[in-house]
Amino acid sequence: MATKGTVAVTIAAPPETVWPWIADVTKHADWSPKAYRVELVSGEPNAAGSRYRSVGWVPPNDSNHENDVEITQVVPMTHFALDATDSNGTFVNTFDLKAVDGGTEVTFVIAFPQMKGMNAIMVPILFPLVGMSDIKKRMQLLKQKVESTT
Repeated sequence: MATKGTVAVTIAAPPETVWPWIADVTKHADWSPKAYRVELVSGEPNAAGSRYRSVGWVPPNDSNHENDVEITQVVPMTHFALDATDSNGTFVNTFDLKAVDGGTEVTFVIAFPQMKGMNAIMVPILFPLVGMSDIKKRMQLLKQKVESTT
């Protein structure tokens, strides 16, 4: 069974205010608890089919981890998806936005590829303990960033 994580946060802002923080991949580093950088490699910024390269820290101690990123789906104000591929395979990341009373609910889902070797043993154990904590922090940082600009 592949590893998967889901985190939802409600942001006190309408989808039109939240959307630019989600749909602009270069802004994702602004609301990450771990330092990384993103650069456009090809295509139009923030459009389906566009490709990016991200470099940053990944557990346990890879501070220059590279991902090839492709935006796979863009439905303005409601859905954004990207694939991040590294030597382990392709990680599918989705963001769904839903207008709710007083703001926007953002649900983030990450689905891991089928891991091999030692990662097949360690990731299902460590991700719920360490990775989910980072994702929760990340979503809280997104909430803080968006709400501080409204």
